Amino acid sequence: MGGALYTTRETVDKVETMKVTTCLNPLHTAMSIYGCMLGYTLISAEMADEDLRPFIQKIGYMEAMPVVVDPGVLNPYEFIGAVINRRLPNPFMPDAPQRIAMDTSQKLPIRFGETLKKYIARGLDKSNLVLIPLTLAGYARYLKGIKDDGTPFDCSPDPMLEELQTIVAPLQIGKPDQDWSPLKKLYSRKDVFGLDLYEAGLGEQIEGMVKELYAGNGAVRATLHKYVAAR
Repeated sequence: MGGALYTTRETVDKVETMKVTTCLNPLHTAMSIYGCMLGYTLISAEMADEDLRPFIQKIGYMEAMPVVVDPGVLNPYEFIGAVINRRLPNPFMPDAPQRIAMDTSQKLPIRFGETLKKYIARGLDKSNLVLIPLTLAGYARYLKGIKDDGTPFDCSPDPMLEELQTIVAPLQIGKPDQDWSPLKKLYSRKDVFGLDLYEAGLGEQIEGMVKELYAGNGAVRATLHKYVAAR
């Protein structure tokens, strides 16, 4: 069943904001970061993963939804449901996390930074944010270009890839006692995340998650499972 809605430019803008900052694009980015590290090459296959599916469900329904822009003509809850239950699992849409991970540095400020700014502006409890910080923590692990099993992968093209990889270059996987100060340099970048995550009160939380993700082979899966299950 199809059709068209005649509406205003303002409503169209609200629909786009709903999709880009809450109901679709942030879920794509979260899946792409972790999908690449876990060795997936199809988004539809990720949707059968016992950790990745609830990961994006909880990001959308629990963490982003409190600040969603409701356009009125589409119900945000129903829209996420359609994305998770029909669009993303569709094997006839052979999209890949490697494609979606392109230009991630340019996407993070909008797809997650705007949600965090709204939490702060509205005085909402940021302790309710767990999986969005986990997504951002995953980016520091993704930039190493090493899968969870220890084998290398090529990070997707990104205009800031070389610069950001240089920041995390001193960090080593499987070395708990190391200088973690590069993380401060990364997560204070407003141009990458839309805001200084330390000023936002999330920097230390994200650092702790990064350290777990860097613990060694299998740490990405273990950390993802831990926080998704707890959420």
